Amino acid sequence: MIPFNKPFQSGKEINYLQQVLAVNKLSGNGVFTEQVQAYFEQHYHLKKVFLTTSCTDALEMAALLIEASAEDEIIMPSYTFVSTALAFDRQGAKVVFADVEENFPSLSVASVRQKISPRTKAIVVVHYAGVPVDMKGIMQLAQEHNLYVIEDCAHAIGVKQNNAYLGSIGHLSAFSFHETKNISSGEGGILGINDSKFIKRAEMIWEKGTNRAAFFRGETSAYNWSDTGSSFMPAEFIAAVLLAQLPEINKVNQKRLDLWNYYYQKLEVLQKADIIKLPQLPDDTPHNAHIFYLLCSSASERQELITFLKKRKIHSVFHYLGLHNSPYYLKNNPLQSLPNTEHFANCLVRLPMYYDLDEKEQQLVIDAVFEFYGV
Repeated sequence: MIPFNKPFQSGKEINYLQQVLAVNKLSGNGVFTEQVQAYFEQHYHLKKVFLTTSCTDALEMAALLIEASAEDEIIMPSYTFVSTALAFDRQGAKVVFADVEENFPSLSVASVRQKISPRTKAIVVVHYAGVPVDMKGIMQLAQEHNLYVIEDCAHAIGVKQNNAYLGSIGHLSAFSFHETKNISSGEGGILGINDSKFIKRAEMIWEKGTNRAAFFRGETSAYNWSDTGSSFMPAEFIAAVLLAQLPEINKVNQKRLDLWNYYYQKLEVLQKADIIKLPQLPDDTPHNAHIFYLLCSSASERQELITFLKKRKIHSVFHYLGLHNSPYYLKNNPLQSLPNTEHFANCLVRLPMYYDLDEKEQQLVIDAVFEFYGV
């Protein structure tokens, strides 16, 4: 079986894990955590970084920091993983879904504009497949309406837009290191802070609502329960695996881009014959090849393709179903139409994409797609 994904390993992970065990500091916020946070701050120009157990946790910290509540509306794409919405829903805020662009599942600035109301507090953008949302347009909207912007960068490590790294543009950002991501520590995430006013409180939320960090710095005589919070801090093992991979980001992204471009080049024949559609990116759009997808003409055709590829020992998968149509959301919200989201939800299929995918395996995938379509 050619898997859909195979987590990247740099070869240094075992050594770093052994160092954690040798030092015998296993809980969070040790030397490895500090190095990971410093790496992100220095390389991606974030004012402050907190390593978390997951991207979900980073988004939950963001929801706490902007004090999302039942009085607020948070605009985001429906075409995203549930964590993007769940973090704000848990705080009681009303999640408002906007549509994506017609040619690519990036949050549409025009759709966001239509969704803004007097209750809107924040816009959450998702850089799907590592392709930047129009951040200039989003930040202009945010400035006009005095809104926070939170970047969900789960797919988007190492990508720039207009010389600024994704994650460093909005007020807050969240990254993922789940095993499906370009680099991975199994689980794990990052909260990035670009607005200094959030830093002090974020530290307490990260430390289970206490001023423990300030106490250990000698800034207070005792540490107390000072705010809300949770156990967002991961063990040093997560940080150690991540630190082993961080210096390899550019190498990993470039290899994936090579694979992405090869898929596109070979499958473009089918697009020109109007059999499938491939990702439509504006010229010179930077991305990190997190995902390669093609669009079938219907949901039934997609399922037939996935089944066909499985019989050829190739694992392909569809993606998000659209949160605006989910049973949980529809319990308290009316059915709405987001036609572009629904198109991608019905027709998009992702092909195997990982650092160790070799030329022979990739060609088998391409040949199987051609065989399915009888070309």
